[in-house]
Amino acid sequence: MTWSEIALLGSIAPLLLALCAPARARRPLVCAALVLVAGCAVAGLVSGPRWQWYPIAVGALVMVALGVLRLWPSATGPEPRGRTRNTVIVLTLLLGLVAATGGGAMAWAIPVPVFPVPSGPHPVGAVTAQWTDPDREETWTDDPADRRTVVARIWYPAAPGADGERALYLGRDAREADIVAEGLAAGLGMPGFVLEDASRARAHAVPDAPPVAGRHPLVLFSPGLGGVRTQNTVWAEGLASHGYVVVAVDHPYDSAVVVLDDGTVVRGALTATGDPEEDDRLADEWTRIRADDLGLVLTRLVEEANADEGPLSGLVDPERVAMAGHSLGGAAALLAAAGDQRVDAVIDLDGLPRLPRGASLSQPVLALVAAAGTGSPEGDVRYAVALDGVFAASTAPGHVLSVPGTAHLSFSDSPFLIPPFPSLVGSLGRAEPARITEAASLAFLDATLKGADVDLDAALAPLGEVTPMP
Repeated sequence: MTWSEIALLGSIAPLLLALCAPARARRPLVCAALVLVAGCAVAGLVSGPRWQWYPIAVGALVMVALGVLRLWPSATGPEPRGRTRNTVIVLTLLLGLVAATGGGAMAWAIPVPVFPVPSGPHPVGAVTAQWTDPDREETWTDDPADRRTVVARIWYPAAPGADGERALYLGRDAREADIVAEGLAAGLGMPGFVLEDASRARAHAVPDAPPVAGRHPLVLFSPGLGGVRTQNTVWAEGLASHGYVVVAVDHPYDSAVVVLDDGTVVRGALTATGDPEEDDRLADEWTRIRADDLGLVLTRLVEEANADEGPLSGLVDPERVAMAGHSLGGAAALLAAAGDQRVDAVIDLDGLPRLPRGASLSQPVLALVAAAGTGSPEGDVRYAVALDGVFAASTAPGHVLSVPGTAHLSFSDSPFLIPPFPSLVGSLGRAEPARITEAASLAFLDATLKGADVDLDAALAPLGEVTPMP
């Protein structure tokens, strides 16, 4: 909650006292409360109130009106009239309390996002890039000339002393951030203003900061179904601060909304049919499209690295590459890595694998699993069987890390953005899931991409239940 929201809620207390106080003490209490509420209201308006502030203000104004009403003697007359007056007062009091407490609850549940400072030794820079595959038709449109285009945010270790205005969390500029926030809210079935704090939030990366010298390992990331490229910003900035280049991809028509370089807005077009078999087939198709997107980005980045051109000129080491993803993005990362010798490691953040029969993986795999499960015994069994199939198809050792206290969205930035319901984001609080996800990923990537002498079993054990996979 912001200070103005807390102050306005606090100003209601003397009004409650005034309503219950003896007549002699009522006037000074109401006058003091009027001054306090007016001061808090003005301060809140000047500081730029969040939408949650308005129901609190309405509740405070209702309480002020009741306080002023109580300064006048009770009306004389027949008893029914007195009962009616008391009933109106009680109902109005309840309305004011409901408005104020409801606004206060929403202010607490949907906070102003405050993201942890990246834990590594490097400051972090960020750029946005767009690539088009001239040889690949866009699946989601009828125009045969439309080519598949993807947008990505790239985080990288910046040179010492890199400074400047921090990047907006959800977009390159305020317009894009607002559009993305509205699209995400719509995907959740909520009005756009609910995520306006996210549209204003800033990450820690500095746009276009000069990069630190040298070539660094590359991590490509695919978000969850309907997710956007910035949904794991805390994780990405953390990895970048430890010397990794992280590239998170928007998948047009799959991501909730994507804004192209020319300002074109591409909204999500995925719809479920309600038929489990058909929806499963569609999910396999969407996973393949995402995997192809990741392959396109990797190809372009390798080409640009070898040609010393593009946004990451001289910064990416194309010989050290990992694929990663959350939810459906985790499935896409596994599929993109299958048979691609350019990929050296894979991280699946609670994603149901969708490898086709006969697929093989030569890369080590780290799978982070939410201890809360999928929500159904059948889903849990299916997930376990699919995950076992990944390691059966892999020729390299891997690890499964089940993290107590986590739910499916714990492995994204969701705990910083939405109400802390355990069924959605687990029970570890807002920041702890991000710390665990980053620590596990760093240990795995340091071992697989940097060749560090890391005992992965020992490094992962404090973070959850570790199962080494053959």
